[in-house]
Amino acid sequence: MRTIHTDEIIKQVSEMCMEANLHLSQDITNAVYQAGDTETSPLGRQILHQLRENMEIAAAEQIPICQDTGMAVVFLDIGQEVHIDGIAVEDAVNEGIRRGYTDGYLRKSVVRDPIQRQNTNDNTPGIIHYRIVPGDQLTITVAPKGFGSENMSKIYMLKPADGIEGVKEAILSTVREAGPNACPPMVVGVGIGGDFEKCALMAKEALTRPVHQRSVIPYVKELEQEMLEKINALGIGPGGLGGTVTALGVNVNVYPTHIAGLPVAVNICCHVARHVERVI
Repeated sequence: MRTIHTDEIIKQVSEMCMEANLHLSQDITNAVYQAGDTETSPLGRQILHQLRENMEIAAAEQIPICQDTGMAVVFLDIGQEVHIDGIAVEDAVNEGIRRGYTDGYLRKSVVRDPIQRQNTNDNTPGIIHYRIVPGDQLTITVAPKGFGSENMSKIYMLKPADGIEGVKEAILSTVREAGPNACPPMVVGVGIGGDFEKCALMAKEALTRPVHQRSVIPYVKELEQEMLEKINALGIGPGGLGGTVTALGVNVNVYPTHIAGLPVAVNICCHVARHVERVI
């Protein structure tokens, strides 16, 4: 049994909130640079070059890449041989978020109640997902999610008879309807299977997978590649002003489901697809 104190969780989450908002992960950075070289639209290339410049300024000046510094989404994979000492884990994660957003001068975007709309002034609480896994390590993934793209996401409760073609149409129609509102170029996370909430969780988690890393399941890998090609053929382009790079990647996760259902969630993220992972 290995003991991890919640002081360490607070420290790591705080640092990760700031890191995620100031520096894009290498896979997204590479994808944006590559997109600037392959985009055929002159205006699209200009926008992509501006996005590259924006990333460079953010890193050099230590300021957020985007003014929407997101609602903090945190995934915790807790080894079953880990004992966590200190305060409650949820309190520790939220304290880390509080410190990260306060000390990092990041925008506080969370309201205490969805109807009364009073700002909490420290970006807490975050959205926390727990999973117990084998081993004696704690893996933390912090993925701040902006709501321009979040608002363009959808869940479909398809019929089994809709099959793979129904899934494809759900993905394409979601992106088509989102258009410029999701701040393309975008990353598209898709969850297929499970139930209502499981498919949404898979779609969100898919956004934390590197955009160049394809599924190991052959038909899912083919679906990811086909959807990326078809989304980029929609002509929405960077900034929604036309072009051949509407998406940087399409990541699909699947899970067993009920014989009567085919749940599909499409979670869209703008090019600021923030995700940082650390292992304690």
